[in-house]
Amino acid sequence: MRKAGVLMAISSLPSKFGIGDFGSAAFSFVDYLAEANIAIWQILPFNRLGYGNSPYQAYSSIAGDEIFISIGSLVEEGYLAPCDITHFKENATRVAYDEVRLFKMQYLRKAFAHFKENYTEYESEFLQFIKENDWVYTYSVFLTLKSENNGMCWTEWTPQHRRWIADKKADLSMYAEEIKFYQFLQFIFFKQWYRLKAYANAKGVSIMGDIAYYVGLDSLDVWENQEYFLLGTDCKPIHVAGVPPDYFTADGQRWGNPIYNWEAIERYHFHFWIERLCLNAKVFDCLRIDHFRAFDTYWKIPASAETAVCGEWMEAPGYAFFDVLFEALPEINLVVEDLGNMRPEVFALRDHYHFMGMEIMQFSFSEAGTLKEEVLCELGKKILYTGTHDNQTTLGWFLSQSLEKQKKIKRYLNEKGYQGTIVAQMIQYALDSIAPIVIIPVCDILGLDDESRMNTPGTIGSPNWEWKLVGFTLFEDKMQKFAHWAKESKRVIP
Repeated sequence: MRKAGVLMAISSLPSKFGIGDFGSAAFSFVDYLAEANIAIWQILPFNRLGYGNSPYQAYSSIAGDEIFISIGSLVEEGYLAPCDITHFKENATRVAYDEVRLFKMQYLRKAFAHFKENYTEYESEFLQFIKENDWVYTYSVFLTLKSENNGMCWTEWTPQHRRWIADKKADLSMYAEEIKFYQFLQFIFFKQWYRLKAYANAKGVSIMGDIAYYVGLDSLDVWENQEYFLLGTDCKPIHVAGVPPDYFTADGQRWGNPIYNWEAIERYHFHFWIERLCLNAKVFDCLRIDHFRAFDTYWKIPASAETAVCGEWMEAPGYAFFDVLFEALPEINLVVEDLGNMRPEVFALRDHYHFMGMEIMQFSFSEAGTLKEEVLCELGKKILYTGTHDNQTTLGWFLSQSLEKQKKIKRYLNEKGYQGTIVAQMIQYALDSIAPIVIIPVCDILGLDDESRMNTPGTIGSPNWEWKLVGFTLFEDKMQKFAHWAKESKRVIP
C-alpha cells in the first residue's frame, strides 16, 4: 500500500502556551491529516530535553518531557480552573524553551496540588501507571537529585546522591513530595499522549516515533547503567561519539555522547537496548532509529579530543543484537536512518532484516539536475523525504544551489510534467515515485525558506529546534493541494 506522511515535531504545533503540546491543536492536526488521507505522522523524540534543548540529548530515552503537557487539557480534566490560566506569547514563531518551561511549571505545580487534594479520585489509575512503569520512580529520583544539586550533571553530584542508584543508601524521605510530583508529571504526560495517539489511530493515522542511537551523559540511562558505557573512574566518558570529517564538516561532528560498552551490553543479552525499544514500541506505531550505521560501525573519539578528526571506526555486534531483538519483540516495526557515507556492510545489515531505509531528495540530484540512477534503483525499499529536521528546507536548499543547477533541476521537473513552485514540483515528484512511503516536512508543505529550518547539525542551541507555527490558516490551504497530489499518486490511508 502506497502511503504519504508528514514530518511535524510536537513542539512546532500552534499553541497559546509558547510550545506545541498534546492539546487541541494536536487533535486538529490529526484531523487535517486524516481528511487529506495522510497515513503517517512522524514526530521527533519527545523525551525530557537536556543539553541545547536537543531531543537527541535527553535526560531519559523513555520519560516524556512535561513541557508537552497541555495546560488546556488540564483545565478540561479538572486539574486547573479556567480563571487561573493566562497565555504565553500567543503569536510566537519560535519556542523560548527556558521561559516556556518556567511558565508552564507554575500550572503543573497547581495541577499537582489539585491531584493531592483529590488523591482518592486518582489513586487507582495513578498506582496502576506506577506499577506498569517501574522506571518512573527512578527517573523521578534522578530529576529530584539533579535539582537538589543545582542542575549539575550527575557526575558532579554529592557522592551520596551520585551513588544512590547503586547502593540506595542516601535517605530520600525529605524528597518524597518532589519525587511524587515528577511521577505525577509522567502520569499526566502519558495519559494525554495515549489519548492523542488513540484518536490518531482511530482516524487511520499511524504515528512514527524517533529514538536516538546514543543517549546523553547527563541522563538516567547512563546514571543507572554505568557499566554499559565506556566511563572512567570519575564516571566521565573515556571516549565520545560523533562522525568523522566529510564534505560538509571539515572537523567532523563531535557529539559528546558516551560510547557504549558493547561487550558488557552483549554479556547481559542486550537488555539495555531491548528495554528501550520495548517501551518505545508501546508508545508509537512505528519507530525510526537514528544513526543506524552505528549498529555496524561507530566512530570512537577520545574524550580529550576537541574535534572529531581523531577517531577510529569500531565494529558493533549488529547481527547479534537484532537477532535477540526480534526474538524478544517479533512484531516491532522499525525504520532505519541509513544516510551519509556508508560502507556496504551497513546496507547488508539493513537488508538482512528487511528494514526500510531513508532517501533524501536534496542529496539525490546529480549535477545534471536529474535524480541519480543509484537512487532510483533503491527507492522501492526506501522512505522518500524531500528533507528532514536536519536539512535545509527544500526552498532553502534549492536557492543555495548554483544558478546552473537550478535551471537543470527546473528543466528536469518541467519535462516530467510538474507545475507550480519548485517545492511543489519536488513534492509531486516524490509522491509519484515508486517509494512505498513518502514523508514531507511541514516546512516544505508550506513552501518556507531556511528561516524555518529545524536544526543545523554540528551546532548547538538557538535557533535549533525552535521553529513553530502560529496557526493553521496557511497550513490548511496548502494541505488541500497536498491531499490532491497524494490522491493523484494513489497514496491513501489503508
